[in-house]
Amino acid sequence: MLFLCTGNAARSVMAGAVLAAVAPTVAVETAGTLTVEGQPVSSRTRAALTAIGREPGSHRSRQASRSHLERATLVIGLAPEHVAWVRREHPDAAARTATLRRLARDLAPTGPLPGRVADLCLAAVELEPWEEVVDPGGGDVAHFTAAAVEIDLLVRSLASRLH
Repeated sequence: MLFLCTGNAARSVMAGAVLAAVAPTVAVETAGTLTVEGQPVSSRTRAALTAIGREPGSHRSRQASRSHLERATLVIGLAPEHVAWVRREHPDAAARTATLRRLARDLAPTGPLPGRVADLCLAAVELEPWEEVVDPGGGDVAHFTAAAVEIDLLVRSLASRLH
C-alpha cells in the first residue's frame, strides 16, 4: 500500500503509521506529490501521532516515484488532488488509485483484493469534495490531532477490508 499526500509530512505519514500498526503484515509506504525530500516528521505530526498511540519512527519525506507506484498494490490518496496527480502523471496506476475515504466506504470486504479493486473502476470514478481529508498544515497541534483521529478511523475501516 502506498499512501500519498502533498508533502509527505502529515496525512500520509499518519495513515502509514496507523496501517503499519493495525495490519503489520501489509507492506506500507508513504510519499508525496510535491515533496521536499528528506524532511523529518514535524513536531506537530509527531505530537498528533503520539496522541493516538502511534509512532512515526525515523520517517523522512520523499517524492512519489514511478517505482513507488509500480510496486503498490493500492495507491491511497488523502485528497482528490492526489488521485488526480496519479491519473495525470502515472496513468498506468490510475486503476489502483483512490482516496482513503472512498476506499474505506466502497471497497468490498471479501474476495481477492485485485478483483475488488478492479470492480470499483477507479480510473473512471469522478473525484468529489467529500473525499478529502483536510490538510492540517499551517494549523496548531489540535488541528493535527484532529486529522490523526480522523485518519485513524478511516485507516482502521480500510484495514478491515484488506484481508
